[in-house]
Amino acid sequence: MNTNKPLQFRVGTFGAFIAPIIFIAGAVVYFVVFKAFDTTALTTAGIVGIIVAGVFAKEYTRFWDSVIAGLANTIAMTVVMILFVVGPLSSLLESTGVSEGFVWLAAELNVTGGLFIAIVFLACCAMSMATGTSLGTLFTAFPIFYPAGASVGADALLLAGAIFSGAMFGDSLAPISDTTIVSASTQRYRRRKGSAEVAGVVGTRAKYALTAAGISAILFLVLGNIAAPPAAGGSVDASGYSPLGLVMLLPVVALIVVAFWKRNLYLAITVGVVSGTVVALIAGLITPKDIMFVADGAPTGFLFDGVNGMLPLIGLSIAVFGMIGIVREAGIFEIIINALSRRPWTQSPRGAETAIAVGQTITTTMFAGVVGPSIVPFSAIADEIGARAKLHPYRRANVMEAFAAGIACIVPSFSAFLFIINQLTTGVEGMPVISPITVAFVSFYPILFSAVMIFSIITGWGRRFESADGAPVKRFEDIVPEAPNELADSTETELAPAPRG
Repeated sequence: MNTNKPLQFRVGTFGAFIAPIIFIAGAVVYFVVFKAFDTTALTTAGIVGIIVAGVFAKEYTRFWDSVIAGLANTIAMTVVMILFVVGPLSSLLESTGVSEGFVWLAAELNVTGGLFIAIVFLACCAMSMATGTSLGTLFTAFPIFYPAGASVGADALLLAGAIFSGAMFGDSLAPISDTTIVSASTQRYRRRKGSAEVAGVVGTRAKYALTAAGISAILFLVLGNIAAPPAAGGSVDASGYSPLGLVMLLPVVALIVVAFWKRNLYLAITVGVVSGTVVALIAGLITPKDIMFVADGAPTGFLFDGVNGMLPLIGLSIAVFGMIGIVREAGIFEIIINALSRRPWTQSPRGAETAIAVGQTITTTMFAGVVGPSIVPFSAIADEIGARAKLHPYRRANVMEAFAAGIACIVPSFSAFLFIINQLTTGVEGMPVISPITVAFVSFYPILFSAVMIFSIITGWGRRFESADGAPVKRFEDIVPEAPNELADSTETELAPAPRG
């Protein structure tokens, strides 16, 4: 592929946005106009957008090479493989009645409405902190908590927002999260060798994340009780529900322990599926035929159902990453990065942080709200802009994360997370299908995480600068003056274009 110049279109730079525009239009038509929550239909809109955009490309072969490059990206294939391997676990938990066990437990403890939603949020926070993955938490938590919401009087929309918010909490703060590691390792020291330490980043990030999580928990509790007052539902009627399904929490615990111990999501999910199958067989929740079987010429079983259920999301992922490949090859990321880095107002600490916030928000939105892949291409410019303002690497990493795992990951019609939530709430008995547009407004943690950081940028709360030995100092005046050209020599690097798959 020729990479000496950006991919060009007959209609100029606008050509790079043809596919995303058709994709967004399809989302609006399906989800807003016709209320047809179908992920496969949305994938179709994305593929049609790519085909139409190719007609306007000056180099047709290179255009399709850029699409393939977007799919060949390691992050893209990682997302696809996670969906494949986590599908059977999600299907297993859904089919073994673990949600019924939670209904029984809620009845015993008289937990209803907003309290149930708040507890679910905190449980998902703990789960995502231990596993370090938002995707894994979503596919594990939804089959457990969402079906139980119908029986405990919980508002479905707020419950979905609570599960997603809890999943994003750990993704943004857990030391083993890929986004935490990437945001830290890409921000270099200028006065000594090395990059920001993960432990230091987590320690300084905690005050922003915990503040957002605390306010979120209160909102889920209060608004959950307003939407479904406890007095209206009374105590939970658990007749017909069995606590036996709670035994399936054992494989979930095993998954969390292995993820935390080995820091390998694939191994953790494998342990979860294997141990879950064994536990379910021993408990009599499934039979060998429920694992994988053929009935009347059709495959059945939770292994088949799990993989089959992921196919619409995998198709959507292929369409989204294909569009990302087009946008990247067209040089759109470089245009954004260069436009931000050359503005005079980015020289001040507050201006530099604002530039990082704006740039990371745009980049993450263009990456369909997927946090880790969006931090990688923008990290070089955040490192450069932040270093010029002498911001400490911890601070740069935290500003990036707050906007990558914040409002940018819940932009309606762009966010892959919102479409995943729509898919996970489809076909749940007694509960509605959640629109990927409305759930964005009750995803309190991502919203508040960015809001807390906006407050921090405006007021300077938590802002630290890099001292002579690399230690964070509170005041700009506390920085020991460097020797002539010392900082310039250590930061003089050419801005490299974002990776192109």
